[in-house]
Amino acid sequence: MKNNSSVSLTYRDAGVDIDAGDALIDRIKPLAARTMRPGVMAGIGGFGALFELPAHLKQPVLVSGTDGVGTKLRLAFDWQRHDTVGIDLVAMSVNDILVQGAEPLYFLDYFACGKLAVDTAAQVVAGIAEGCAQAGCALIGGETAEMPGMYPEGEYDLAGFAVGAVEKAQIIDGKSIVVGDVVLGLASSGAHSNGYSLIRKILRHANAHPTQELDGRTLADVVMAPTRIYVKSVLAALAKHGKDIKGLAHITGGGLLENVPRILQAHLAARLHRSAWTLPPLFQWLQENGNVADEEMYRVFNCGIGMIIVVPAEQAEAISATLSEQGETVYSLGEIIERQESQHQTQIS
Repeated sequence: MKNNSSVSLTYRDAGVDIDAGDALIDRIKPLAARTMRPGVMAGIGGFGALFELPAHLKQPVLVSGTDGVGTKLRLAFDWQRHDTVGIDLVAMSVNDILVQGAEPLYFLDYFACGKLAVDTAAQVVAGIAEGCAQAGCALIGGETAEMPGMYPEGEYDLAGFAVGAVEKAQIIDGKSIVVGDVVLGLASSGAHSNGYSLIRKILRHANAHPTQELDGRTLADVVMAPTRIYVKSVLAALAKHGKDIKGLAHITGGGLLENVPRILQAHLAARLHRSAWTLPPLFQWLQENGNVADEEMYRVFNCGIGMIIVVPAEQAEAISATLSEQGETVYSLGEIIERQESQHQTQIS
């Protein structure tokens, strides 16, 4: 049937504003420019980003990771905190590839929304650029998808993709870990980007307000603190101590209980001493207000430890000193032991 309407429909009529997308790209370009590093051949604006592998690597192995921010975004929407979730996005991927000894080289992001709000999107991308600067990797490309009807107004979703490289002979896989090695822990900046479905439930249960005070800061500032990026400090330690760093575990989803075993052979376990570090105020508040059992805390949250490092006992002090010089708070958490058949591979007591 012929449509006799004289109205000429546009993409904007359908809910997609190409001009807004162009305006966002103009805002993104200078943000991405500050993250450029040697190796970038072509970045923002092309159909594909080009990156040349570092020439100093004789047998380079690419290491890649992808992640999102999870339901922490729900609080970003509710509390209008869009400026740091981009740091979270970068951190979750670069910390993951770091544990195999990889130096992050470049990062790409995917930002999806129903209607593009340029100011909000620019805040998010500014955070992504800041995360890349902290990790020393280039924000080399990405995608902004405006999809009417797919997301409520004011909401969006994020995904990120990091690629790094490591010398083949220097890949960290945990296979050299033995009984007697020491387990070091690097302090987290907060809950990072894990466990937020439980955090949100506890916030509701406690009738908590984002402006109330916790440890001298607003609850919103504490809960939304961006994920700590360990790249530069750990790479510095690797450069100085080499193979004495036997294993690294990013304490992400699954907490201390589930992530440490990922770097241990089946016959080994990590015995962590609860007295070795103090549970930070945020986690104390969450446990008290949610009546959360200890085991559940260790299985859901990082509990103040964002990265685990396994080292020989005789090198623990020197490696701790190097990491402290790099600005990390380092705890000697425990040691590697022989695992009994009925035991979990992470024991906290």
